[in-house]
Amino acid sequence: IRRLFPFQFTPGQNQAVKDIVADLASGLAMHRLLQADVGAGKTAIAMYGMLVAVAADFQAALMAPTELLASQHWQTIDTALANSRVKRTLLTGNLTPKQRKKTLQEIADGEVQLIVGTQALIQQDITFSNLGLAVIDEQHRFGVGQRAKFSLGDHNPHVLVMTATPIPR
Repeated sequence: IRRLFPFQFTPGQNQAVKDIVADLASGLAMHRLLQADVGAGKTAIAMYGMLVAVAADFQAALMAPTELLASQHWQTIDTALANSRVKRTLLTGNLTPKQRKKTLQEIADGEVQLIVGTQALIQQDITFSNLGLAVIDEQHRFGVGQRAKFSLGDHNPHVLVMTATPIPR
């Protein structure tokens, strides 16, 4: 996975990756907060975790609060994975009904392993085949109920929430 990144991780990023990978392997559902400044590399850490989940035959999803931010994450991830076999898609409200139907079917069938999107990821009409990791960016912009939707039903995926906003104790 590290070869996909054109830079060396910082000691803090290495520790975060180590902790996340240990959580993913623990057999217990992770619920972890990743807090760092804007530009500190949270997306790289999240991408690493998502690729670990995909390598273990799970799906991974990254939810952002706006289409602009989802598109930025998508561009970063799609560029980094350009030469990989990871099947990925972007799910936002901008899809035509035909595109949305096709994308939802690919997610439900497990054809798509990595999904980046907006709140479209938690709508009633989406069914994941085998969601292993849900990453929620700017978690403070979502309500508790929205963040919990990934864990409803039979799924109890690992959850990584990210923020650049300091969380008061």
